[in-house]
Amino acid sequence: MSRKKRRRSVLKGIGIAGMAGLAGCLDGGGGGDDEETTTDDGGMETTTEADMGRELRMGILMGVSGGLAQLGPPIRNSAQLVADYINDESDTFSVDTQFEDTATDPNTGISGAEALVNAGYPMVAGALSSTVTIQTAQQVLIPNGVVQCSPASTSPAITGLEDNDYVYRTTPTDALQSQVMAQVGRERLEAETTSILGLNNDYGQGLAEAYASAWEERGGSVQTQVAFEPGKSSYSAELSQALSDQPDLLMIVGYPESGVNIFRDFYDDYSQDFCDIIVPDGLKDSELPGNVGNSMRNVWGTAPLSSGPGSDFFESLYQEEYGEADTPFRPQSFDAAAVMCLANAAAGENNGEAVRDEMRNVANPGGTEVTPENLVEGLEMAASGEEINYQGAAGVITFDENGDVAAATYELFRYQEGGLETIDEILYEA
Repeated sequence: MSRKKRRRSVLKGIGIAGMAGLAGCLDGGGGGDDEETTTDDGGMETTTEADMGRELRMGILMGVSGGLAQLGPPIRNSAQLVADYINDESDTFSVDTQFEDTATDPNTGISGAEALVNAGYPMVAGALSSTVTIQTAQQVLIPNGVVQCSPASTSPAITGLEDNDYVYRTTPTDALQSQVMAQVGRERLEAETTSILGLNNDYGQGLAEAYASAWEERGGSVQTQVAFEPGKSSYSAELSQALSDQPDLLMIVGYPESGVNIFRDFYDDYSQDFCDIIVPDGLKDSELPGNVGNSMRNVWGTAPLSSGPGSDFFESLYQEEYGEADTPFRPQSFDAAAVMCLANAAAGENNGEAVRDEMRNVANPGGTEVTPENLVEGLEMAASGEEINYQGAAGVITFDENGDVAAATYELFRYQEGGLETIDEILYEA
């Protein structure tokens, strides 16, 4: 009988009530007593604490309802996939997780973050919405010394947070994406003028401002910038204001929940030939044309692309567990969870400060390359003090002094009847 199966048998036999006590022993307490367990064939077997290994504790704080209900679940699944993969494949490490749904709402997110802190989690994968990430970081996670790594929060405002080095992200800042969008608009779509319709939160307004600056830097003119609130039944007034000067290109930043009504209103009042539209990752949803009832062929978009050495392996793991999914930020979510687990293994304890101090050590250049495919081996190397360099599913994960990734490859996509198609790939470095 394999050692891995013995470990699973023991964990199953202990049950939920015994896990808390076990976790304390695995982190260095206890006297190392042997424990008898029943094997699958009915025999008795002795298992020591050394066989049991060490438990890594990770909270998952993401919005799977509210504005991100259509995009959130696959991103959450990708973080959980790291824990499941380690639990299945490692004889030394296990990962305990607790999930809290932010409902894409800062107040709900704060409550979820408090639940994770109270449960003793030293690191958290999330959040998704930039506003939720900023609020949970400032109100809960930073004050309590908990590492936070977001796979999807792109607001430039996160870069300047006074976070005592506890906040990281595996997705690039919109300071990069805004440059890519402006480049596409000015060069490929040959637009001279643009207007902006942006969700009234940190994500929407942060990207809107960055895009406006990038557009003007490239010699274009920004005509109108309009903010909108989520959850409205009609956006005809906001569209009328944004399109009043007939721009060559309309940039819309938001989430699918509001996007459906925005695009329905647009095609009710305007033709596809009125102007081109460009959207960022938050409005990348292959189901959008069907929900809107239009091919949306005048809509282009950009989104961080999965281009890392572990991309194919990640996709294989994901499809085996959850089936196919064409939504953004799944690879970035796997990477966020993987990097934190590696940092926890290197730290040797479930302590936020100790994990924080290892984040760059396990990700930035230098040492043995670790990818999603050899993640379990990477945990062993990190725990033994070996220098490692995590290369992710989404791309190269190199954290700068602000916890941001410094370069990213973007997908340029275009909507069409029944979904969307990839047009090009664009590498951009800060």
